[in-house]
Amino acid sequence: MTDPLLLLAIETTCDETGAAVLEGPRPPGGGVPRVRSSVVASQVELHDRFGGVVPEIASREHVRQLLPIVDEALRQAGVGLDQIGAVAVATRPGLVGSLVVGLTAAKMLAMTLDVPLVAVDHLEAHLYACQLAAPERVVYPCVGLVVSGGHTSLFRCEGPIEAELLGGTIDDAAGEAFDKVASLLGLGYPGGPGVERAAKGGNPKAYAFPRAFLREDRLDFSFSGLKTAVLYALRGQDSRGRTGADPGTPSPEVVADLAASFQEAVVEVLVAKCRQALQQTDLRKLGIGGGVAANGRFRDQVAAMASDEGIELFIPPMALCTDNAAMLGVAFPKLAAGQGAELDIDVTAGLVRPTRR
Repeated sequence: MTDPLLLLAIETTCDETGAAVLEGPRPPGGGVPRVRSSVVASQVELHDRFGGVVPEIASREHVRQLLPIVDEALRQAGVGLDQIGAVAVATRPGLVGSLVVGLTAAKMLAMTLDVPLVAVDHLEAHLYACQLAAPERVVYPCVGLVVSGGHTSLFRCEGPIEAELLGGTIDDAAGEAFDKVASLLGLGYPGGPGVERAAKGGNPKAYAFPRAFLREDRLDFSFSGLKTAVLYALRGQDSRGRTGADPGTPSPEVVADLAASFQEAVVEVLVAKCRQALQQTDLRKLGIGGGVAANGRFRDQVAAMASDEGIELFIPPMALCTDNAAMLGVAFPKLAAGQGAELDIDVTAGLVRPTRR
């Protein structure tokens, strides 16, 4: 029997520094890898006072944190660096400085160990987290939704490395909207958990916020207008459409109602577009990844939709929704398909529109 392959994964696309060790079949074998360890260092405290991620701060912190995090992942997995048989790293999309830190370290490790290097698409990795969380089930083919601070995109996924973009946000991502609204309401950073906590005490019908493209067939999203609507509801608007003066600290009741109404608008659109994508593709499985997938209201509503439509739903546990290196286990299917990377590979900061390969 062939010894399994131990893969070291590195994730530095935004503001979490992640490393993981996974054990899986050697190429060209199939099967879902097992997570031996997964370690994540958060930068929330560094970015909190800015209300969002500062790219330069993020990349510098990755430089400081990455090697200790790799050491800790190896320690928790109970393996030495000399036992690693491949190195995977997220190379797209993300913050360019952050991506470069991870890729540089991965190249150095792959070259020193003389093992294959695998370049991973961050969005495909988020969806593969569904398969990692349910190794006994078959996730693909499915409709995939990645919903996070930087991305809100729908895909038709024939396999873990075969994704066709169906539609996405034309302006802000859902997670970014959560962060900005949380900042307006004084709910802290990251915005998702703060808005969700506040919304539990509010009325989701208190404010009739817009739902962009809700009644249209297009599988796109827009949350910029929703953010502006929250701002106007909070501060008012004059006859020329200009924002009124800051009225001071709103009451807890107003904050709760605004948070609940905003969250309901986002969730309704996300669920509706998932339903439309399933209907348009005739697929019967839905996989969801990304930090906003940790939102309890969204999880409840999308589960209800899936039950009503007879859809098999896959949502990873909370730890696999937010950025982590374990989800880079999608490198195993890439290795099986012969999709290793050369050492001269570079990062791609912007969103690449994946197609069937």
